[in-house]
Amino acid sequence: MDISHIRDFLHCDSPEPWLQYAVDHIELLLVDHAKCEKKAASTALSLMFKYPQHAELQVKMAQLAREEILHFEQVFEKIQRRGITYSILSPSRYAGELRKLARSNEPDKLVDFCIIGGIIEARSCERFASLAPWLDETDPELAKYYRYLLKSESRHYLDYLSLAQEYSASDITEVVQKMLTVEAELIGSKDSVFRFHSGIPNH
Repeated sequence: MDISHIRDFLHCDSPEPWLQYAVDHIELLLVDHAKCEKKAASTALSLMFKYPQHAELQVKMAQLAREEILHFEQVFEKIQRRGITYSILSPSRYAGELRKLARSNEPDKLVDFCIIGGIIEARSCERFASLAPWLDETDPELAKYYRYLLKSESRHYLDYLSLAQEYSASDITEVVQKMLTVEAELIGSKDSVFRFHSGIPNH
């Protein structure tokens, strides 16, 4: 699947040192990937409960939550089949730092959380696409699965951004670009931990 529109949207691709570390630590990658799928479903459900007055949000977040839970089930099955211990991992700084950028007043808060959701989904899509060629020889099953995820992740990113624009009183482009600048700094700089959405592992 062509994800050039997502690469054009993001300000950077995943750095090679992160990709290499991911390939060398597949067990850790899969455990955190599973956690990310659960978190994505939880975020969608949280928005549904917090903003019941928005019909379009209800529809799109319900679909997103279903798909993310399905993805969790699929990744968890891989974890069990490979005999990997499923453990609790501390989060990376990534999502927390992005959420610090959200405005506190409504409806701007909803708009910003939708933008952040879109950015996270776009990065997930880029990471799956970037990882797949690195895994073709060492783990072709996982490479195939990550390519399979591209269609839904790409749609999730677009759904979030369309909701952000729908509920914003003005064009969201400037806010999106400011957040993407911060996102690229988080992805391209050294990080104390390795996670699916972390920066470059500092070890």
